[in-house]
This record gives sequence, C-alpha cells and structure tokens, in this order.
Amino acid sequence: MRIEGDNMTSLRSGNRAAALLCLHDENGMSRKRLAEKLGLTPAAITKIVSELISEGLVTEGGFMPGRGAGRREIGLSLNARKKCALGVFFGLGEAILSATWMDGELIFSEKVELPLKADAEKEIRKISGRLMDLAEQNSIPRSIMIGLGIALRGVISRDRKTAVSSYGTFSAENYPICEQFEKHTGLKTVLSNNVRSMLAAQLFLSYDPHVESRFFMRCDSGIGGALSVGRSVRQGDNMQCSEIGHIPVEAAGGKPCHCGKTGCLETISSPAYMLEEAKRILDPERTPLLWKSAEEKKPDEIDIYDVLNAARGGDEGACSVIDRGVTYLSEALKSLVYMIDPGSVILYGGIFDHPYYMSRLSAGVETGMDSTHSVALEKSRFNGELEKLSAPLLAVSQFMESGGKII
Repeated sequence: MRIEGDNMTSLRSGNRAAALLCLHDENGMSRKRLAEKLGLTPAAITKIVSELISEGLVTEGGFMPGRGAGRREIGLSLNARKKCALGVFFGLGEAILSATWMDGELIFSEKVELPLKADAEKEIRKISGRLMDLAEQNSIPRSIMIGLGIALRGVISRDRKTAVSSYGTFSAENYPICEQFEKHTGLKTVLSNNVRSMLAAQLFLSYDPHVESRFFMRCDSGIGGALSVGRSVRQGDNMQCSEIGHIPVEAAGGKPCHCGKTGCLETISSPAYMLEEAKRILDPERTPLLWKSAEEKKPDEIDIYDVLNAARGGDEGACSVIDRGVTYLSEALKSLVYMIDPGSVILYGGIFDHPYYMSRLSAGVETGMDSTHSVALEKSRFNGELEKLSAPLLAVSQFMESGGKII
C-alpha cells in the first residue's frame, strides 16, 4: 500500500495503517516527523498515535534528533513484541512452519516432509496441530496471534482463499485451503502464491521508496517470479503475474513440468532440472570431472554445485548443461527487462551464490542489451531466509494494512 495520510475521519483506518508502516520502515520517528511524512495535521496524528499507544501497538519514549540546533524530539516506535503471526510455506515435498514478530524477527521455524500430491485434508490437519504445538512450546499465547499466512506454489483464487492448482502439492484442485486452516487453528488465514509472498516479505523487510518497480526471481526446485510496483505485488487478471518459469520455450518434445505443461523454462534452466540432465549424461568420457565427484560420493548424492564446479573446471558435458540453462534463462530475463523496465531484478536462491553461475548469467543478460535497458542483477540480502519469514509476514502485513485490526 502507499504510505500517505488523509485528514478525513472516514479514512482513520488508512491513516493508522500508514502510521504503522511508516514507523516500521523508518525504525521509529517523532510525532512531528511522522505528521510531516504522512501529510497529517498535528491534531490528526495525536489522535492516531494516542489510539495506537493505548492499544500497545506503539510505544513512546527516548529522544530523537530534532531539526533545530540542540533540539530533541520524543520518539515513537512500533511495539513489535505486542503481536505475532504464524505461517506455513509449502515447497516441493515439504512445508515450513514458522512464526514471526511484527517486525519480521523469527520466533521459530520447523521443516516437515510432505508427500507429493498429498491428501490436503489429512496433511492440513497434521500441519495445523504441529504448528499450534510449536506455538505453545515457544510460549506464544493465542491472545497475541494476529493470524496465519499460507504461501503456496501454484495458482490461487482471486479472493485469496482457494488453492486453484497447487502444482502437485495436493491431489485436490480448487481446494478451500484457508477455510480448512481456519477450522483447525482458529486463526484468520490469508493465502498467497509462494514466490509473490517472498517478494512481499522482501519489500516488508527492506523497502526502498526510490525504486519504483522490482522483479523477483527464485531458482530452486523450479523457477518462480513476482513483480512489484511501489509496495504492491502485482497479481494479474488470472492471479498468475510474472510466472517466468512457466514460459513455454520448447514447442515440442519438452520435459513435463509440475504445472502440467511440457517445455517450460524451468524444465531447462532450474537447478533441479539441470542437475537431472547432468545425471542423465553422466559418463567418464563426456563428464570426467563430474564422474570423479560421483565416485567420491555416490551418483545420487551429487548436487548442482558439483555440476557447476565441474563446468568451471572445463568439463564439456557439465558446461553444455549449464550453458543451455543459462542461455534460456538470460534470454527470458532480457525479454522481461524490455517489457516491464524494472528498477531492480532481485535474484533469490543458493545457485546465485556460486561465482561461476553468476558470471555466466550476468554475461548472458548483458549480451545484446542497450544501455537504456541495462539493469544490474541483485542477489537478495535475505537469501535462504524468506521461506521461513514470508508466510507469517503475509498476516503481519494484512494486520498493519488494516490499521492494526484483525479482519
């Protein structure tokens, strides 16, 4: 949402939301500075701040530097430990159960295995029970829980209540996932696509108002994308905005994808599929360095980093797999940059920490680009953390955007 105020009484909830978000973004400020930031009168900000303090959501105390010489102003801060949120992040074959405070600090996190095409009702009942057990073990009373966030791979409904297609996470389609979690936990539940929830968390934790738009790409078992304009993560008319991983790039004979199609970008360029292809061609003649790694471990234990290290060492077969994946991905990214002109392209995933892979991808993206469309590839500063944080932060964001009310 936009952080700006309005002095109309009817928009008090919006003003409260703007105040909470501003105090979070700025890590506290004075009443005077908050009023200036939101464009509100002193009387309006006093009323809002008094309400938030009385509810325990904001605290007042300490001094902040004023604008005049020697002047200091009393500071306002978000009381992040007043409330918390729970979350479940669904990945391929696993679910991550977690909780955060209102500032995004992690309280607990636990990964549980999940069978592919799982029985939704059975697994949701088990996950809900374990989640509430973890909350109790961490001394979190129900009275401070503001809600539950669910981050799910695949397609969700426009009202953000139903899993239209979970791309194999659950066997059922058009499943009322929020209704089921609410039944088993008693918590108000909000749903989002997993990668869009990760971008929302990235924005919540490090929002920069000087960047108008961002494209976020996660590479792991698959490839997912999300687009934001300002603070808003775009959904699209069919709730499938920026599904870069499911762009069809092989017209015929492509590999099957979890989405149900064949020949999607992620079936060539994702770390999981590149590893699968490298294992398929594993041979002492064609992939000698990778073969050596497989002998030192076991063939089933080699990972994408073994493939990358072999490619960096000049292993012809490993190079061909990595180069093909990078070529398709860099071409998709260049098309995206020309179409949406993002201020930032954020990369998320362990593969982006590998120097060889990043050098190849950066070179591929730069090739053929003109200076007016060139954009730097930026690794997320929260790499490896957003799977734990993004689901509960869906509920935190909804709470703040409703002005500190559970809706």
